[in-house]
Amino acid sequence: MSGIPVADDILDAAVAVKPLPEVAAALGVSANKVRQMLRDGELIAVRRKGELCVPGDFFVKDGVVKGLGGTITVLADSGFSRTEMLRWLFTADDTLPGSTPINALRTSHGTEVKRRAQAMAF
Repeated sequence: MSGIPVADDILDAAVAVKPLPEVAAALGVSANKVRQMLRDGELIAVRRKGELCVPGDFFVKDGVVKGLGGTITVLADSGFSRTEMLRWLFTADDTLPGSTPINALRTSHGTEVKRRAQAMAF
């Protein structure tokens, strides 16, 4: 598992996470492909109870939430660490539809989320 960036688990304990084998099964890909997605910045992992996991809110019925990978890229380009990205995605923002950036992405408001992520770079 070396080379996989891991964020500190700053999420509330109530936030569900999926272990990598469960993520792989849900996406219909191998665990190695999931590890590559983590290395490529398409997803963010945390270590919970010693196991590498991905927040369940990053997924919808048919795969990864649309716009998540692009948002992670914008935040990375702005100098955010994986932990800072996770904190930002799950921090309440009453001015966004869905109340948090991740929920706004889940409800098809990706353009607004990315715009705000880009604005934070300045």
